[in-house]
Amino acid sequence: MIDHMATASPSQLLLAWYDRHARTLPWRVSPDNRKQGEVPDPYRVWLSEIMLQQTTVAAVKSYFEKFVSLWPTVEDLAAAPEEDVMKAWAGLGYYSRARNLKKCAETLSAEHDGRFPADEAALLKLPGIGPYTAAAIATIAFDRHAAVVDGNVERVLTRLFQIETPLPDAKPDIKARMATMTPEARPGDFAQAVMDLGATICTPKKPACGLCPWREICTVQSSPIAETLPRKAPKKEKPTRFGAAFVAVDINTGAVLLRRRPPKGLLGGMTEVPGTEWSEGFIGETALDAAPFAAPWEKQVKQVTHTFTHFHLKLSVFRANLMPAQTTVLAGSWWSSPHELGEEALPTVMRKVLSAALD
Repeated sequence: MIDHMATASPSQLLLAWYDRHARTLPWRVSPDNRKQGEVPDPYRVWLSEIMLQQTTVAAVKSYFEKFVSLWPTVEDLAAAPEEDVMKAWAGLGYYSRARNLKKCAETLSAEHDGRFPADEAALLKLPGIGPYTAAAIATIAFDRHAAVVDGNVERVLTRLFQIETPLPDAKPDIKARMATMTPEARPGDFAQAVMDLGATICTPKKPACGLCPWREICTVQSSPIAETLPRKAPKKEKPTRFGAAFVAVDINTGAVLLRRRPPKGLLGGMTEVPGTEWSEGFIGETALDAAPFAAPWEKQVKQVTHTFTHFHLKLSVFRANLMPAQTTVLAGSWWSSPHELGEEALPTVMRKVLSAALD
């Protein structure tokens, strides 16, 4: 009897494994359903890929399901108020993604009849879509041949070919190898298969080499070197910035004074409590001089710490309990009652501030 798997190509080996072990994800069409003729929805592919950037699958699932429940189509998202989109996104981080998500939906609705183009070049012209996302949509949604390289793919291929050049310098080599390996048939399934292999078998620590469909062709399988790949250039030390946040509470209702950040820049368009600028030279002793208005501000014991992409942040938190006669609303701000706070477009750092002041 001929062992067909013994003569199978690497892509065939991986696709056979994927057909048996593909992860069940809310945005994915399973291999079985693909064989029965179901095709992926480009809207769901796009939405999931934007959400998954620098975020885990576990964290994204509930957000994805909330978005497609509120806005089932790209036209629905285009018509949604930006404030509602930011509220639904709150907690996922990297908020420029949410703003670009809305802009992209509006562009698709106005200029493309609500339909995604199928080729990478056209996709790259849309707001918020870079090379990775364009390749992912083209191949997963439309089965176009494209090299899709995310963190899982980088890990799998640097080990498969023992690429020891540190990232990001290794990226061109990895992408070229992924392009070569991606088959003409089922390229979308192949891309998702490599991602699944990295997520479930070729994990950062203790990869399960004995279960890997590529173990016979992998250059480092079951070797101590596997856990050292991919290599990464030394990270630059992040600076620390300081600031103060002011939580004004209506003593009768428990409402909190909020305002919206400028539309552009860090956390653009998100909701916050009034506060100072964040800088390395901020002097905590002078924080009260920068309070939004005169009030019986009391410094809270707990300091808030948070890490952004390029810096660490430490915030001193001040709280003032105000009588209704004292609740002068600042221009552009509003009072949010306790039952409304959970629905506000508060980024994680502001939720930490409220926790420090209210708990």
